Amino acid sequence: MSKKRIIIVGGGAAGLMAAGQAAEQGAEVILLEKMKQPGRKICISGKGRCNITNSAAIPEFIEHFGKNGRFLRQVFSRFFAPELLQFFQDKGLPVSLERGGRYFPSSGRASDILKIFLQWLAQLHVQIRHNSAVKKILIKDFVVQGVKTAKETIPCDAVILATGGSSYPATGSTGDGYALAETAGHTIVAIRPALVPLQIAGGIEPDLAGLELRNIEVKLTIDGKQKRKLFGELHFLKTSISGPVILTLSREAVDGLKQQKKVAILLDLKPALNEKKLDNRLIRDFEKRHKEIFAEVLRGLIPAKLVPLCLRQTAIPPDRLAGQIAKKERKKLLQWLKNNRIEVIGHRPFKEAIVTAGGISLKEVDPRTMESKLTRGLYLVGELLDLDGNTGGYNLQAAFSTGWLAGKSAAKSIMHLS
Repeated sequence: MSKKRIIIVGGGAAGLMAAGQAAEQGAEVILLEKMKQPGRKICISGKGRCNITNSAAIPEFIEHFGKNGRFLRQVFSRFFAPELLQFFQDKGLPVSLERGGRYFPSSGRASDILKIFLQWLAQLHVQIRHNSAVKKILIKDFVVQGVKTAKETIPCDAVILATGGSSYPATGSTGDGYALAETAGHTIVAIRPALVPLQIAGGIEPDLAGLELRNIEVKLTIDGKQKRKLFGELHFLKTSISGPVILTLSREAVDGLKQQKKVAILLDLKPALNEKKLDNRLIRDFEKRHKEIFAEVLRGLIPAKLVPLCLRQTAIPPDRLAGQIAKKERKKLLQWLKNNRIEVIGHRPFKEAIVTAGGISLKEVDPRTMESKLTRGLYLVGELLDLDGNTGGYNLQAAFSTGWLAGKSAAKSIMHLS
């Protein structure tokens, strides 16, 4: 090799960013993508709109990754949301800030993100080889020597492993990178789906499918102990519950289920009112509409799709006049509105998870460079790492940032070698 060569394994957000940064430093870059085209997961992210980052400051941003978020502090000190937004602006891609501090391409098309990257890499003469799954990373005396695909052996000075996790396997994220990292001696923290819909006891009633509950309070309990409480939206799907609050709570729910603990979700459908104020409202409603049947009064309290469920679970006759509702029945309704308990019995598979929890142990990766502490010239980035954040642009920012740092670091390291 006349020119120092870096191989990027995987063409997702982290891999594309790493490839460009390494090429800008003067390295020869080959990006090996196992699929027909890179960036497939980018194109489906954010329901096809791609939530690229969030406006939260670094301390708050890191909190969205749980206890492992501390690892990102040094990464974000080098390349964070302002730099990422500037990167896209310099490449001619307008972005827009939406509620929740989320940034999207102004066009509303995730494919525009991929287009920007592909144009940039073409200008930098990065070679992208499609249908090129890496079978083995070649290592000698704890130093990277090259990679082996089904078709060829390619020598190189550094490898950036950016294959993604196991979520959305149809996009190419099938967990290949974990096996490659293991052969390099790395520890893999048990992987499991995160940001994933949850399955509930009894399943979802057909009438509830498609219902979205907004501005509700959701509590997660494990073995009867409250773990977290969130305010926001919950969605009923055909076979499970989802929505921002459920996805955020799912990591802990999945871990609880894995430990064979009892997992439950408690819904407060009227969080703006405490029990006393809600009870007073119910009294007023029943008095004011005393000649109307209970089922009709309920429609003024909850979405119409929830009425049959409420009637069945409270066992209050639907045709009873509101003025004839007994105190005991009113209290039962009050508890149903404020503490609606749903037993969680499972979760949807990896193919429906937004990200993967678990992955390469962070103890074995240098946060200043993203280089392996075990193998020189091996860099580990993105969803492969034992890092997973909440919805809202957090995971993509981590992928872009770790890719950026690895690309810069790998090139800087090998370009100084004789």
